Amino acid sequence: MPLLILVADDDPGIRLAVKDYLELYSYSVITARNGQEALSLLGTYHPHLLISDIKMPLKDGYTVVRYLRQLPEFRLLPVIFLTERDSIGERIQGYEVGCDIYLPKPFEMEELKAVVRNLLERTQMIQSEWSFSKPEFFRNQKNKFSQETAIYNRFIPNSFHFTSREVQVLNLLTTGLSNGDIGKKLHLSPRTVEKYVSSLLRKTETNNRAELVRFALDHHLIDS
Repeated sequence: MPLLILVADDDPGIRLAVKDYLELYSYSVITARNGQEALSLLGTYHPHLLISDIKMPLKDGYTVVRYLRQLPEFRLLPVIFLTERDSIGERIQGYEVGCDIYLPKPFEMEELKAVVRNLLERTQMIQSEWSFSKPEFFRNQKNKFSQETAIYNRFIPNSFHFTSREVQVLNLLTTGLSNGDIGKKLHLSPRTVEKYVSSLLRKTETNNRAELVRFALDHHLIDS
């Protein structure tokens, strides 16, 4: 399922341009004309990222983000401010209320796309590690991830310092799955999976996936 982005701006031209551009790169986009509508859509759809103007009718961007950061379900929501307000004081205020990135208008769509991609990947990794570290996760997903859980619960030498998610990626990697297939099983993007693979290569001092699998077998980190 495509990641969902909410674009809140009272300028219909910007709303349409950002929506069309991001949808070209397989994101789903919904739009709001003002801050009040943005809050309503946030509560209904729980998007993965918010792109917001600051100066909007009914509720401005500062008010929207300040309110969101008080709600546990939105404390990690990535927020990008797109605005004509570009003074140092206004940028500081934006960061203080909880935005992640402050892009002044006019902005380049290519830069916006890069910022969106990096914020979403970072959030995916944080949420993945956080949820997977909870004991409840293992109990609730016992049937679905029984094989992976068994490997995670094995003794792993402390010198490797593998995270639980890295172990899951390693196990699936040995079955010959692509990054895309691993991502589907673990609900991660292919780029996020590649970051875990790169981390495994670095920690094991191996040069490629074949060496990584051989290393895992030799050290009894996976079932042969």
